[in-house]
Order: sequence, then structure tokens, then C-alpha cells
Amino acid sequence: MKAFMDKDFLLSTETAQKLFHEYAEVMPVLDYHCHINPREIAEDRKFENITQVWLGGDHYKWRQMRSNGVDEYYITGEATDREKFQKWAETLEKAIGNPLYHWSHLELQRYFGYMGHLNGETAEEVWNICNEKLQQEDMSVRNIIKKSNVTLICTTDDPIDSLEWHKKIAEDDTFDVLVLPAWRPDKAMNLEKTDYVEYLAKLSEVSGVKIDSFASLMKALEVRMDFFAAMGCSVSDHGLEYVMYAPVEADAIEAIMAKRLSGKAITREEELQFKTAFMIDMGRKCHAKNWVMQLHYGCKRDNNQLKYAKLGPDTGFDCISNYTPAAELADYLNALNETDQLPKTIVYSLNPADDAAIGTIIGCFQDASAVGKLQQGSAWWFNDNKTGMINQMTSLANLGLLGNFIGMLTDSRSFLSYTRHEYFRRILCNLIGGWVENGEYPADYVALEKIVKGISYTNAVRYFGFALETK
Repeated sequence: MKAFMDKDFLLSTETAQKLFHEYAEVMPVLDYHCHINPREIAEDRKFENITQVWLGGDHYKWRQMRSNGVDEYYITGEATDREKFQKWAETLEKAIGNPLYHWSHLELQRYFGYMGHLNGETAEEVWNICNEKLQQEDMSVRNIIKKSNVTLICTTDDPIDSLEWHKKIAEDDTFDVLVLPAWRPDKAMNLEKTDYVEYLAKLSEVSGVKIDSFASLMKALEVRMDFFAAMGCSVSDHGLEYVMYAPVEADAIEAIMAKRLSGKAITREEELQFKTAFMIDMGRKCHAKNWVMQLHYGCKRDNNQLKYAKLGPDTGFDCISNYTPAAELADYLNALNETDQLPKTIVYSLNPADDAAIGTIIGCFQDASAVGKLQQGSAWWFNDNKTGMINQMTSLANLGLLGNFIGMLTDSRSFLSYTRHEYFRRILCNLIGGWVENGEYPADYVALEKIVKGISYTNAVRYFGFALETK
């Protein structure tokens, strides 16, 4: 029997162990997509207790606590932090086979030196160990980032954001990790939302462009993209219900915009036509600025309307959509490609059934302008687990070039979640090591080192064009 989560955790062969310990483990972390708050980096926040680090805003954990019958009072309610931690500990011991069990214990090991296992009985011991450790200077936000060997972070930012905290970080010579904004214009696209007109008023104010048409909307966004670019942004991210492609003439789009601005309801067809025009324009703008465009789709959001009304978005009530938009995705990419305006693009679907479709579609648009110009993104959200990662990388290997894969990202709101890169790298090395051990790839460690280090770090540095050293 193997020891619980020891140094060779998830590494089942000697080859896997060599690949991880000699190549993957030593590589830095490039977190090109996350949801952490740049203010907390600028102010170098220190957390009072482990609940603030672990349970504040973590809807992954909230879902599991609800699955364990925990009352909302102990999840997002007014219970004390100690009470919330106890309920999480009692839930975690039942999470056998869940990545949260592995992530939580990797974090306990790497940041707090705790090598046991957390459950209801050990909760008091772990609470005290973690809270004592959190009072040390090396557990401030910036020091956590540094000890995690992070070189660059891309946050997720709305077009109306002032980026004031990014500016403060950039001007601070005492912190050498790059923290860059990433463009997330979903609110400017989602005209079906009840607060859309109010949002446009804010966008008008910060851009200096009066938004009274689709053309002026895109002009306002262009102004803000220029501002983001001046702050170091070179990455966009788009959260889509699904990838749509329903093109119509410009006059029709202006009519839809005018209808929405007048307060009239729009049809579902009009919504899709508008969003198609919006995303075509966004793709062209990303290409012109040499930005990388990320497409996230396949999520059905806010399903529990009763709880959503009380708690709002991003609180644990989203699920996988069963819609597989293979033809629409291909048509959308082709529309950009026809005018030679297709930017580097990363495609993520929340539905694992889309892996093969994505693999075949991106293969249609690869060219010599960039190595791996079109990427299938790392297993995302509900797929961010051992099985999901293995399936995503296996599908990518079957249909494309795994060696050009840009690897892992945290997609997290927690400063302790950099261990997810370690988790990913262990799974990667075990997968590749298995192929070598089975005679499916030679034990060519010159080539294997390049592949493993590339997927762990250097491919992403090259792909995004970040000014970072690679070894």
C-alpha cells in the first residue's frame, strides 16, 4: 500500500517519478487565467484564519457542503469562521475521489507543513496549526505567491475597471511578479440582462464615448482596450453560454441595439445575432492588438433560482450544458480566418463531451503564424480533476500535438490554489510516463524534458509572448 499523498503521489512508475521530480517540479508557475483580487496583492493582505483563505468565495467547497446537508448558515451565512471550518472538515472526510480532497491536503502540506488528514476530529488541531502559521510574515499574499514560484498572474477584469490596483503593483519595485489585467467584456455583450442599459452608462462615462448605437459601443470598447493594453493586457476572456454564429447585416444589428436601448424586449434570435456581431468584432480587435482570445462556454448558470435570488452569481448553482456547438464554433473561427483576422485562440468547454470536437476544429485553423495558434484549454471547472485532465490531454494527444499544449491555470479566487499546478503536473507526468513504460514513446529524456517543461511552463511563455525567462 502506498503512503497517503507522499512525494510520489499520483506517480505510479519510475519514469513518471523521474519526469516529475527532475523536470516538472522545478518549473515556475505562470497563472494566465484566474479570478483573484489584485487589490489583495497590492495591499499584501494577511489572512486572520484558514476559513478566510479556504471558504471565502469558494463555491467548489460550498457545493460539497450543501451536498453534505450543511445549513446555509454555516456556508455563506453568519456562522463564525471556526464553525464554518468545522462543517467543511466534516464534509471533506466524505470527499473520497474528489479533487477537493487532494487540493486541500496539498495546500495543507505545502503551505502549513501538515502531513495528516483533515476531518471532523482533527479540525481543531488543523485550525490552530494553520492560524498560527498565517500570522507569520511569509504567509502574506505576496509571500505566498513568491514561495509558490509564480512569475506572472493574469487577473480577470471588466472594461469599466480603473485598474488602479494593477497600477500600484506595477509601480512597486519591491514585488517582481508580473500582475497583468485580462479583458472580460461579457457585461458589454449580454444585452438581455436587466441592468444592461445601466452598465452602458458606466462604460460611456469611463470611455468618454456616448453609447447610442452598436458602432459607438464598439468604439467605447476600443478606447478601453487601448487603456488595458497600456497597462500590459494582452489576453481577453469571454464567458459564453455557447459559441454562437448567426450573422446578419450591420443595419439589423443597429436595429437590435436601438430596440434594446429604447427599453423594448428583444427576442432570443436577436440576442444571438447581436452576440455574434459582438464576438466577431472582439475577435478582430484581439487580432489587431495581437492579444490571445479565450473562449469559455458550455455552462448553464444560476439554475437554483431560489438560492440565486438570495446569494447572487458565482455561489455554486451552475452546471454543465448539454449543448455541443461544434458547427457554430467552426463557423465562428472561419469567419475570422476568412479575412485573416483570427487571433491566437484558446477554447474551453465545460462539457467533457466536447473534447474531441474541439481537437478536430482547432486542427482546421493551425498555421505557421504561431506554434499551436489554436489551443484546447486545460480541463476546466467541473473537469478540473484527475479524470477530466487525463481525458482532455489524451484527446488532445490523439487529435493534435500534446507537446505544444500551454498547460495549466488555476481559474481560482484563492491564493493557495497554486498547488493545482503541481496536481496537474503529477497527472501529466504519470500519463506520459505510462506511455513510455508501455513502449508507446521512447525513453528519450532529451525530448521528454522539452515536452514536460514546455507543457508545465515554457510553452505558455512563448505562446502569450510574455517577457519572462525560460530555461
